[in-house]
Formats: sequence, C-alpha cells, structure tokens
Amino acid sequence: VQLQASGGGLVQAGESLRLSCQASGRTFSRYVMGWFRQAPGKEREFVAAVSWSGGTVSLADSVKGRFTISRDNAHNTRYLQMRSLKPDDTAVYYCAADETVVVPTQNANDYDYWGQGTQVTVSS
Repeated sequence: VQLQASGGGLVQAGESLRLSCQASGRTFSRYVMGWFRQAPGKEREFVAAVSWSGGTVSLADSVKGRFTISRDNAHNTRYLQMRSLKPDDTAVYYCAADETVVVPTQNANDYDYWGQGTQVTVSS
C-alpha cells in the first residue's frame, strides 16, 4: 500500500493550498485518513482526520476554521484544503491511513500507512 501526498508549495501568509493524498496498491476496504505535520525542530503533530464515510471529521484546534478535510472514495484520494495560511503552518505535511480504526484518531501511532510528505512553506 502506498500513499502519495502532493500539493505543497511556497505561499504567502493569507493564501491557500490544497494537499492531496492518493492511496494505491492493495485496495483498502475502508480506512480513516489523517494529516500530520512536522516543523523543523518540532515533533510531529496532528492536523486533521476523516472517516471513510466522511461523516466524522477531527481537526486540530490550531487549524479549525481554516482547514477542511474531504474525500473522494472513487479515486482513493483525500484532500486537505488549507486557507488563511500562517507562517506557523510551515511544515512537512504527511498523510496517513489506517483501516483498523473507525473513528478518526489524533494519535499518530494508530496509523499504519504513511505518505512521503510534502513541504508547505508560508512566508510572512
């Protein structure tokens, strides 16, 4: 199973980006997908997660009101729409997936599959 994250880049504060994460390989029956990020010198932190159905979403307090997470099950793709970006959002963003949990979890240890990361840089 492979997760391919894309969509990162360099933007100015206040602008938007949309990250994508596509799953390939063995077909997941159902899975929760999450987004995490890691800034230089900091620990990896939870950003957002969504259930297979899309009916349950979990967002970190730091991104509520600015980020949304959505899914396209037909293409095994999840999206992280990021708006009103701030310099503090600068990090490598990782997508992760797990098919053993039903409710989106903020615990990175619950996810078995990880993408390679995509860099997001927000300039002030």
